[in-house]
Amino acid sequence: MNLSEESTAMTTNKDPQDKEPGKAEQATRNGGSSGVGIMKRLRRSASATEHNLSSLRNRKSTQNLFDQHGNPIDLRQYRKVLDKDENGNGTNGSEKKLRYRRTQSVTRAEEISNKEEKQRRAQPGRPIHRPRDSLFSWSSGFTNFSGLVNWGFLLLCIGGLRLGLENLLKYGIRINPLDWFFFISGHNEGEGHNALILSIYSLVHISLCLAVEKGLAMEIIAEGLGLFIQIVNIVVLVCLPVVTIHLKGHAFSLMGASTVCFFYSVLFLKLWSYVQTNMWCRQTYYQKNPRERRPSITLAELKKGVLHGGEEDEDVSKLVQYPDNLTYKDLLYFLCAPTLCYELNFPRTSRVRKRFLLKRLLEVVIGVNVVMALFQQWIIPSVRNSLIPFSNMDVALATERLLKLALPNHLCWLCFFYLMFHSFLNAVGELLNFADRNFYCDWWNANNIDTFWRTWNMPVHRWCVRHLYIPVVQMGYSSRQASTIVFLFSAVFHEYLVSVPLQIYKIWAFMGMMGQIPLSAISKSIEKKYGPRMGNIIVWASIILGQPLCIMAYYHDYVVQHFKNSLNGTDYSS
Repeated sequence: MNLSEESTAMTTNKDPQDKEPGKAEQATRNGGSSGVGIMKRLRRSASATEHNLSSLRNRKSTQNLFDQHGNPIDLRQYRKVLDKDENGNGTNGSEKKLRYRRTQSVTRAEEISNKEEKQRRAQPGRPIHRPRDSLFSWSSGFTNFSGLVNWGFLLLCIGGLRLGLENLLKYGIRINPLDWFFFISGHNEGEGHNALILSIYSLVHISLCLAVEKGLAMEIIAEGLGLFIQIVNIVVLVCLPVVTIHLKGHAFSLMGASTVCFFYSVLFLKLWSYVQTNMWCRQTYYQKNPRERRPSITLAELKKGVLHGGEEDEDVSKLVQYPDNLTYKDLLYFLCAPTLCYELNFPRTSRVRKRFLLKRLLEVVIGVNVVMALFQQWIIPSVRNSLIPFSNMDVALATERLLKLALPNHLCWLCFFYLMFHSFLNAVGELLNFADRNFYCDWWNANNIDTFWRTWNMPVHRWCVRHLYIPVVQMGYSSRQASTIVFLFSAVFHEYLVSVPLQIYKIWAFMGMMGQIPLSAISKSIEKKYGPRMGNIIVWASIILGQPLCIMAYYHDYVVQHFKNSLNGTDYSS
């Protein structure tokens, strides 16, 4: 039966299946061949625009659909054929049946397992076993190992206590607070108060920096000349301790020289930020591009506050605008604030929390005494005993000294971190109502070296990103090149802070910082291959072992250079 015969039957209101039911069932069974026959007949019609079963299947209406004889076609007669795909399967039913079979099979398996378990438990032998994984297997899903953490911490404390008792029995009590005072004040070293004089002299560079910024704001000094003066000023500032200590090193104590170098390093970074931030402000307000120049305003608009953002809310504190920030008060506040990045308006707290401030000050006082006691009792003897093995390149004995020094050095480093980045900086921030207290992040969870350097010292990290990394990238360099420049800059200053006070110009600190670049790649590779836990172990290993190795190298070079004549009689004990 063809489509024309079906159309004739439809016009006489008779069901074509009543006349020839066998062909309708055959069309249903042979969906693929019947579908092809339907398309052949429809292509003969001028009204049919469908060229395949998919388009015909998606047709929502049979209006204006006729066969080659002009008779209307009712697609409902061929719905079973159209609902089948090219393989003769239903378009929606096959997927549903597959999912149903899978669900049914899983449910059936659970049902069988439950029945077997019930039958086994019903046995008179009182069974107690069931399918279970060992707790140390990953498939067990067990994660509560807090007891093992407590065990490891207790074992570490016992090992540290044993080393402490060994040191006490071997060297006796070496702690003497009077020696701490002499060391910090430089009572038995140096001549006069050269470190204090050099620190006060820094006011000359600070005043020159502020004067040049005012001249640039008032357009008295040209932009190029002003930037040249500022660059020369901060370069001379950071080089001044190097020249002074090199020429008159005998006039400085070790503590005084270290304090001066640290103070001038911080001042260098702060003045760099101050100059660059004010330059950004000038580019915003006094840009030569007319699009970025401030529009002319009338006196009435000025009285209404249009210049500073329109209507002002009395409850909102008025922000300082450039160039109103160019004052000694503003600059000195920034120099004392616990940050290296300058802003015209720092976030402020509403009051000083006296109890919080008292806690931080007590932590500083007690912590400094603890660190000095660890140095005097534990670190100094270990470092002295490492001199001969390190000089003779006795690898086994030098490694033993390195591991012996690692524990007290790491304890001192952790105490220093807490004292500096939590106690001291929080105390300064509380006194100055400085609200941004994010001085460190969770560096102890770092999975690679790169993450560690981005989280453990946030003031330096923010300065490097804001004033070095981003400007270098904006100059057209890649992110990897910019990161290398940042590490190079950091390596120079690490060497500056160690070599200048000791007056031995080596490259151990510089090489240690530059070695962080390949170590970062190695730690990332280990993290990717073995997981974040192994990457975190690499980070801790580099911290624990890298620092004492650097201390031993610098102590050896310091003694060789400054006490060469006394080395012949040097002895050490085990």
